[in-house]
Amino acid sequence: MKESWIINRIGLVDFWYYDDQEFAFINGRMLLRGSNGSGKSVTMQSVVPLLLDGNMRPERLDPFGSRDRKMSNYLLEDGDGRDERTGYLYMEFWKPETKVYHTIGMGIRARRGKNLETWYFYISDGRRINRDFPLYKESDGKITLSRKELEYRLGSGGRVLVSQQEYMEYVNRQMFGFESVDEYRELIDLLIQLRTPKLSKEFKPSIINEILSDSLQPLSEEDLRPMSEAIENMDALSTNLSNKVNSMQAAEKIYRQYNRYNEYVLKEKAGYYISGMEDRKKLNKDIAKAKETLLSNAELKAGEEERKIRLDQERKVLENEKENLNASDAVSLKQREADVIARVEESRKNEQDKGRQLSTKQDKWREYEKHFKKADEQKEQFAEEIEESLQEMEEGLTVISFDEHSFFSRELQEHLEEEVSFDTHIVQVEKLTGKLEQGIGLLKDMEDRKKRKEELLQQYDKEKKFRSSIERVIMEEENNFQNLIQEQKEKMHEWNHKNLE
Repeated sequence: MKESWIINRIGLVDFWYYDDQEFAFINGRMLLRGSNGSGKSVTMQSVVPLLLDGNMRPERLDPFGSRDRKMSNYLLEDGDGRDERTGYLYMEFWKPETKVYHTIGMGIRARRGKNLETWYFYISDGRRINRDFPLYKESDGKITLSRKELEYRLGSGGRVLVSQQEYMEYVNRQMFGFESVDEYRELIDLLIQLRTPKLSKEFKPSIINEILSDSLQPLSEEDLRPMSEAIENMDALSTNLSNKVNSMQAAEKIYRQYNRYNEYVLKEKAGYYISGMEDRKKLNKDIAKAKETLLSNAELKAGEEERKIRLDQERKVLENEKENLNASDAVSLKQREADVIARVEESRKNEQDKGRQLSTKQDKWREYEKHFKKADEQKEQFAEEIEESLQEMEEGLTVISFDEHSFFSRELQEHLEEEVSFDTHIVQVEKLTGKLEQGIGLLKDMEDRKKRKEELLQQYDKEKKFRSSIERVIMEEENNFQNLIQEQKEKMHEWNHKNLE
């Protein structure tokens, strides 16, 4: 098991009311006792967590979280007569088994009316402050080292840093070994939460739970944005996909049913129309023929009526002659009477035949009129059915656009008496069908592209996770490398400590 670092002591040099003060730890623990206002909180907050990350924000210096205390107040106070002061804070760690010492700390230079100057240092060669590495020089008293003097004295046995962020990363890498600075920052936030006094409350497990929860680092917008965008994209893609699938299925159903319906209706109506037109032509021919026959029969009737009148006149003359000759030769008169009766009888038979023929013609005429009337009714019915079909097609155009429908409809209505060719209609319907199939193909292509996009996004997430894992491995190897260097240094310091020459 790898040996851990333990706090051995902390120190303050020319800081606040301290000239050069050390506080020793036993196995990493220390107990401070004193009355209220004696400086316990100020002393500890000036070291922990300040030396762990170098952050000097006012709310970090006050355990109650206020912004009243500033670092400059601990170096230059009103009425102390000094316009400039440089102080140091340090924390010494050690490993009991190997007796290796490392020290972290920071120097602060305050000048009245100017911003603070800060720098940070790390001693890694085993030298200890106030043992073999003083932070001041003797010249008419103790004068704390400047940053340049500290760098010169430290040499290759440590490092001096100016950036607070760089110092925090360096301390994490050398002392704690968290995989990222954010995880190290979470540790420091937890320490701040735990040090906050709860003087008016009991320290219950629920409060500890709240403190631990509050100490967790909130997820940033950059962390949440990919997840929220992915969820939104998934929801939007799922909704759009569902809508598109439903719309495409509905469009396909409408298209199939509408196409089948139009084909059936057009075929049926066209058949009715063509059959009606043929029946109408036949009826027109029969009517014309019946009219000719009727005219011929009317002429025959008129001729027979004239003949009847003429025969009646002849009969009257013959009857007169019969009366005049009643006393003449009886045989010849009898013969003439027989002839006249035969001629009259023949005329009656002819009249009866012509009457029967006229009745037959009149029956045929009435039959032709009925047929013609039925043909007109069928024609009107066909026209109404065509009109209803056209209206149904108009209603169907709310779903599918077919600009040629109005032209075809108007042309059909204007030429109902004529035979109509549907070749152009079929061509236009085939064009519309092609466009619909092309649209369905585009929709399917769009869905394929969306699926491809999803696959690429998933692949991107996998690559991103793989890259993160590689970066984590690199960081772990770097930490292992630093640990190996540190172990070698500790072994050298241990060997040097045991060396008697």
